[in-house]
Amino acid sequence: MPPRAALLFLTTTFLFRLGIAAETTPATDTAPPFQIERSHVHTLASRTLGRTYDIYVKLPPGYDKPENAQRKYPAIYLTDGPYTFQVASGVTRVPFSQGTFDEFILVGLSYAQGEDSAQSRERDLTPFADVRNKPYPTGGATAYLDFLEHEAMPLAETAYRIDPAQRTLAGQSYGGLFGLWVLFTEPHLFRNYVLTSTSLWYNRRAMFPLETKFAAQHRDLNANVYFAIGANEHPAPCGRLASECSNDDMVGDQAAMVKALRSRRYRNLKVHAKIVEGAYHTTTFPVGLLWAMQDLFLTHPLETK
Repeated sequence: MPPRAALLFLTTTFLFRLGIAAETTPATDTAPPFQIERSHVHTLASRTLGRTYDIYVKLPPGYDKPENAQRKYPAIYLTDGPYTFQVASGVTRVPFSQGTFDEFILVGLSYAQGEDSAQSRERDLTPFADVRNKPYPTGGATAYLDFLEHEAMPLAETAYRIDPAQRTLAGQSYGGLFGLWVLFTEPHLFRNYVLTSTSLWYNRRAMFPLETKFAAQHRDLNANVYFAIGANEHPAPCGRLASECSNDDMVGDQAAMVKALRSRRYRNLKVHAKIVEGAYHTTTFPVGLLWAMQDLFLTHPLETK
């Protein structure tokens, strides 16, 4: 190829590639953010806690249809909302659009505004002060439950047509610990509990004595409880210290709690348990949540085409 022709070819190729790059490079300063359809954010300054939280709500596709104007819906309340709300929104989108699920409302609970998310959740979702003497507050579940019962849920259930008799509480890790504690503390608040990767190791397995105490004081427990654990889970936060953990097997801990609950033979308690093969502590929640949703809300199997 003659030098002049070669130069022209290289120049044209460079400009072409530059044009492609300009067309495909995202304009991050002007592009609109992705938004979850039919979702709303309510900011709630808690009188109980003296902190501010966001409440995320997603409505099902049929919520605003005229024929549903008087209909009330089940609701799933999700702790760790910045994570769990997005997961729940994604996994319900197709089942809702295809009519595979009966419709329900999602309510996500954020971390406290202006706080580190890990410290916010460890304070709010733990029922007892941590025996490991953390440098920040723990054991705030009682106050957080008061906030949930008397501020967050009334906000959601005043603004939207939620049926209080059909509430579900879903939580992962500390969220599962919190949910199980709510079951033993205020069992009337929720009909269903989805507890994934529950931190039963916390405070030397303190939930087991609490379960025993509850059984001694109650003859029945009206709830559906879904436990899910990843087959590969181990409680790294425990530090594997014998003084803090009598068992570092989270799979075994779940099995022990399930066995204890089933042994009580509560007439109105249904306990479901699942081990998610191949899953870890960070990957169990989506599978466990969808599994529970299918059991609670499935209308009919979707035929494969």
